[in-house]
Amino acid sequence: MTTEQSGTTGRRSGAEPRPDGDATAPDRPDDATAPDRPDDATGTAPPGEGGTAGGGSGTDDTAGKKAEARDEAAAEGDAHDARTNGGDGGTAADKPDAGDENTTGTADDKAADPWSAFGPAPEPVLGRARRAVRAVGRFLVHEWTLAAVAALALAAAMTWPTLRYPRHTLPQDYWDPSLQAWQMAWSGHILRTDPAMLWHANTFYPENWSFAFSDTLLGYAPAGLIGVGPEHAVLRYNIMFVLAHALAAFGAYVLARQLGAGRIGGAVAGASFAYAPWLLAQAGHLHILSNGGIPLALAMLARGHGWSLRYGYRPRRRHAGWAFAGWLVAAWQLSLGFGIGLPFAYMLAGTVLVAVVLWFVRRRRVKRPFGRRLFLADVFGGLAFAAVGAALAVPYFKVAELHPNAERTLGDIGLYSPPASGFFTAPAESRVWGGLHEGARAVLPWHPEMTLLPGFVLYALAAGGLFFSVWRVRHRIFLLAGVLVTMALAMGTRFFGGRFTYVPLFDYVPGWSGLRTPGRMMLWTTLLLGLLAAGAVTAFCMRVRELAAERVPPWPGPWLRLATLLPLALVLVEGLNATPQPVVPRQPAAMRTVDGPMLVLPSSQNLDQPVMLWSTDRFQPMVNGGSGFTPRSQAQIREATVSFPDYASVDYLRQIGVKNVVVLRDELEGTPWEGMLDRPVDALGVTREQVGEAVVFRL
Repeated sequence: MTTEQSGTTGRRSGAEPRPDGDATAPDRPDDATAPDRPDDATGTAPPGEGGTAGGGSGTDDTAGKKAEARDEAAAEGDAHDARTNGGDGGTAADKPDAGDENTTGTADDKAADPWSAFGPAPEPVLGRARRAVRAVGRFLVHEWTLAAVAALALAAAMTWPTLRYPRHTLPQDYWDPSLQAWQMAWSGHILRTDPAMLWHANTFYPENWSFAFSDTLLGYAPAGLIGVGPEHAVLRYNIMFVLAHALAAFGAYVLARQLGAGRIGGAVAGASFAYAPWLLAQAGHLHILSNGGIPLALAMLARGHGWSLRYGYRPRRRHAGWAFAGWLVAAWQLSLGFGIGLPFAYMLAGTVLVAVVLWFVRRRRVKRPFGRRLFLADVFGGLAFAAVGAALAVPYFKVAELHPNAERTLGDIGLYSPPASGFFTAPAESRVWGGLHEGARAVLPWHPEMTLLPGFVLYALAAGGLFFSVWRVRHRIFLLAGVLVTMALAMGTRFFGGRFTYVPLFDYVPGWSGLRTPGRMMLWTTLLLGLLAAGAVTAFCMRVRELAAERVPPWPGPWLRLATLLPLALVLVEGLNATPQPVVPRQPAAMRTVDGPMLVLPSSQNLDQPVMLWSTDRFQPMVNGGSGFTPRSQAQIREATVSFPDYASVDYLRQIGVKNVVVLRDELEGTPWEGMLDRPVDALGVTREQVGEAVVFRL
């Protein structure tokens, strides 16, 4: 039989010759975004493409070589292909619904209607409206749509009670989150009013380039265009906080599916990446939680190049559009901050270098491994990524030049380098392990950055994935090596002094010296552990379906179905949070009326961060500001105003251009400025006014 029917429409199952000599599979509208074959939806792996569910240790290499030989032969045949980047078609075996457990057979298996030869029914002609409705319906039930909706619902539940009072509370504390809420508000405000002044923020007056004193979350600037004032800034922060978790889970799920994992295995990878216990200690660092662009970009790049971990390189599945989109997502991820973006950039650069070397070694066997359009997509996409990175790096190099005290030292790295016990210690924000690990945290020098537990369930699943998995043995070894290397990097100078791991990067890799918290490399460890776990869970789901096929009727019982979901449930339980949700201090009325340049007292790293948030009504220039370092000018101003108001301090403030000083009466106790309101101002030429809870000195 040369044709097969899908639904009610007949399609040719073989490859149809094209005028240019290429033979491609028929186009499938759902293939452009479909992942490689779901392993939890089929009984066995395709012949010659990856061994058995139990690991395939005996035939992996032989099957892999045969698959590579077939792919190379296919690439050779693409030398004169007019659609060098195509590959959206593939074969029916490549489709995600081929072998699906819900498939009961094709129309060829049914008896043909003998009366159809006398009066065949005409093909229905659908109008534009019905075609649009069908397209919308297909979109709504597509796997990626359902995965995105599930990720959003899960994020709202797992981060609860963040959305309970989203206008008035912030997760973990109101210091760093206030800073980051101001960052999003400033980027939106300045892009709407004067984009040329983006890097010269209203804080840290009279310093320039102050927006580059810390990671900027610039990629969230579109959200900053909506709303004005502290209340909207807090609401915006909480929404982006939840969306960051959703994107992390969705991105890791998509990556695992593209690499060849099944749906449940992909869900385990997504949940473990977004809700690992160690990330609960980072609840106040949105620039660290905003990591979903990393796995999503990697998934898009793998999809565009027709490559998966399980099936290898398949030229027919190449797609230049997906590759270019992957580079753009990577550039957006980099715009959120160099804290996690810089290692990502070097990882992409290393991948490109390895790909070029492999092509050079194998160029005689594979003349055109990518095709012209995919090659151009990589070139222009890579240039766009590099351009974004270079443009963002310029202000940071300028800050490093103007502020030598901002440079990190190996001593700073040592203060934040966790010991090996940190990999088995959970933060206080973990609902399951927080109380039990209180003693282990007490011996850590700086436990907020040293509690790096990714989850005991994830450890167990990843360990099982070393022996029982759909991934080939060599790929499991590569994943394990990645886990060990990233763990060694996460230990900073604690791993043999860092002489062979972190110190060479700190000394010789541009920009690496700006990363003061090595423990955040745990992000890559978690992702790799999740992929190992996804391979094990996918193999487990395949085995469950094999057992179910032996039943009469061949359908998995309720206990078997629940067993496949148990790993996912356990990962989510370990990710439950006990994160505090403090109320943000109310904005003083003076912040809405007093002009700048201004100084708010008392001033310190933590006290200044809510002040930055309060300035989002008018963004008046102000001395106050909090970041990863304290500029010398700000330290001098704080020191000079300890005696305020007196002649020396008033004269100094007038010389640098400060016009108003706002004193927060309720915050003075226990600070160097305590008692300042009792000092006379009669002979200083200064007026004093009570505005709400604050006292305003007009210079």
